[in-house]
Amino acid sequence: MTAIRAFTPLDLFKFNLTNLDPLTETYDTSFYLSYLAQWPSLFSVAEGANGEVNAYIMGKLESSPPYQPKSSPHYLPWHAHITALTVAPSARRLGLARLLTESLERAGDEYDAWFVDLFVRKGNGVAVGMYRRMGYTVFRRVVGYYSDDPTGQSEGEDAFDMRKPLSRDKNLKHARLKGGEDVEVWPQDVW
Repeated sequence: MTAIRAFTPLDLFKFNLTNLDPLTETYDTSFYLSYLAQWPSLFSVAEGANGEVNAYIMGKLESSPPYQPKSSPHYLPWHAHITALTVAPSARRLGLARLLTESLERAGDEYDAWFVDLFVRKGNGVAVGMYRRMGYTVFRRVVGYYSDDPTGQSEGEDAFDMRKPLSRDKNLKHARLKGGEDVEVWPQDVW
């Protein structure tokens, strides 16, 4: 049996097997703890019966900084962001990613966010397909967002900025339902 619960600092010692996937971004301890301190309700784990962390999601709520004009094409309104979502290889295909993502989406709605967004490697077809099945679409492609390429074919890899509108965005003002793969921006245009 798996339980979804809030992340705790002790979970840092339990999620090594979850982070071994080469497509999972691994951060330093201070990064995880800063998320836990700033957005504790948006940082959750799926804990297995034996106490191991089978999956986790790190999220936050944000908008563009005040100095960025709302007229900028890169302006971001209040939204929820998935910083990391990963599932241990032994716990995949059980629906844990969907459960964790839906919990962040509900929190985004509770905080009146316009949408949930995330960045995913363009070449990670499994993840891109999973997010599409959950209702996310590609809003834009961030050229060279990742500084490495796990396939070894190039020095870096593009990211898809994928979004799912929430209840507040009834008119889909902040969504792009088609053609987002062809809208190129640079890493300095996003934050």
